[in-house]
Amino acid sequence: MDIKSFISDWISLSNAFDTNKYLQKYNPHAILDDPSVGRKFIGHAGIKDYFTSYFIGYNTHTRLIKLDINNNEAHLEVEFTGEFPERKTSGIFDMTFKDGKIATVKADLI
Repeated sequence: MDIKSFISDWISLSNAFDTNKYLQKYNPHAILDDPSVGRKFIGHAGIKDYFTSYFIGYNTHTRLIKLDINNNEAHLEVEFTGEFPERKTSGIFDMTFKDGKIATVKADLI
């Protein structure tokens, strides 16, 4: 699996608000933990709720700042811009992959 290419595509799908293709990047039972919103989102239904609320809902766009890859794990540092009070903020995603899809994500603002 080419994680760098996968991440680039995942960010492009996110920025295009392509919910269906975005969700295809996740294992059906993936877990997304985001302490900045105080919740865990489980499976495609939960991750769709997260994406709809915090990305589509705030017109959030993501720009990759830094990517570190270690085997089947990736650490991303990103910049978010959107229609939220700060207009711009930084964040991280720590991901694990299984069978060519995202298995777990820890997302947070920094």
